[in-house]
Amino acid sequence: MRELSIYIHIPYCVRKCLYCDFLSFPVGSGLLTDSTAMTDEGSGLDRKGPGGQKVRDIESYVNLLKQEITLEADRYSGHQVISVFWGGGTPSLLGAAAVTEVIETLRNRYHMAADVEITIEANPGTVTADKLREYITAGINRISIGLQSADDRELARIGRIHDYRAFLETYKMAREAGFGNINIDLMAALPGQSVKSYEETLRRVAALCPEHISAYSLILEEGTPLYERQGEYRFPTEEEDREMYLLTDSCLASCGYHRYEISNYAREGFECRHNKVYWQRGDYVGFGLGAASMVDNIRWSNPTEPEKYVAYVTGLEKESDKTTGKEDGQASAGKTGGFPVRQILTGEEQMEEFMFLGLRMMCGVSRRAFQEQFGRQIEEVYGEVLRKMYRQNLLVCESDHIKLTTLGIDVSNYVMAEFLLV
Repeated sequence: MRELSIYIHIPYCVRKCLYCDFLSFPVGSGLLTDSTAMTDEGSGLDRKGPGGQKVRDIESYVNLLKQEITLEADRYSGHQVISVFWGGGTPSLLGAAAVTEVIETLRNRYHMAADVEITIEANPGTVTADKLREYITAGINRISIGLQSADDRELARIGRIHDYRAFLETYKMAREAGFGNINIDLMAALPGQSVKSYEETLRRVAALCPEHISAYSLILEEGTPLYERQGEYRFPTEEEDREMYLLTDSCLASCGYHRYEISNYAREGFECRHNKVYWQRGDYVGFGLGAASMVDNIRWSNPTEPEKYVAYVTGLEKESDKTTGKEDGQASAGKTGGFPVRQILTGEEQMEEFMFLGLRMMCGVSRRAFQEQFGRQIEEVYGEVLRKMYRQNLLVCESDHIKLTTLGIDVSNYVMAEFLLV
């Protein structure tokens, strides 16, 4: 069977961080109302959380999610699910019963690999020991905890809902619950951050021995509160940002982590299977508001507006009611109701993605795999670019693989842009 990864988008958070431009909304903001909800029963939301209307709002969303998952299942009957990733937003706002119901829906309708990797993103302050144990029971075997910084002042400046102590409590609870695969998210180039404070964060986190660490530099996105208020803070200079970037690799390497992607580090055997599917252009389908998919070199995204997402799931249900025969495993049949629009990737677009996604990984891209996928040798398509990158010591060819050099990693955006064909 072909392999498939699933992304589940939970767009709720306690409040949006000041740097966040993701598709997310503060819980209780009325994302879905009773008039747009399809049903409010059976979501299993943890009712110890926010009050009445907030509970109904998330319940409505979870039920829409389960309906979408169910109604789309026949398209993927020829696939085996190797990973499931709960992202957001803050998926850990959901009660364990709601998470369990969604996972059971997947298990009942999809072919799940025996060793399927199921990850949930969590923020400190949104989980309890009981909830974490129930997540384990539901089948979640990997948790990604958003720390960002071990400095409470830095956390406050970017609008995080927690401090470092709350993170430590969450990490300890996750270990005690039985999680043997934990990722910690970190950020560099934060307002008021110094190279010294960033190094302290790295060393504190590495000392906890998580299996995986993701470390990204802050990007100020236009339209976010932090972008509008950036004049209030001193941000690290370009030189300091670069020093932090280099420090990440050297510090984590000395603590037993290997870098397998530009911003991701893991202990042996704990690379994130789900993310590697993206970088290696595997098939993935997203469920939920705004979730993105790519199957059979066809790309689409769910509606990002709540009322349109409701209408979309309703359309799927109506199609199911009147369909007498479904196409077996044909994702190319696409979504219905006139949206979302499907983009069929051209051969050139596929080759571009093969290069600039694959080169993010330290193992690089395979010359043999390129020829198998596209029927042409990589030098035939990119010979001039490759020779230029070799001359500039930005890429190196080792046997079958072409990969970034240390210098190439430093200017990776430049390198990858060179592989655009149009």
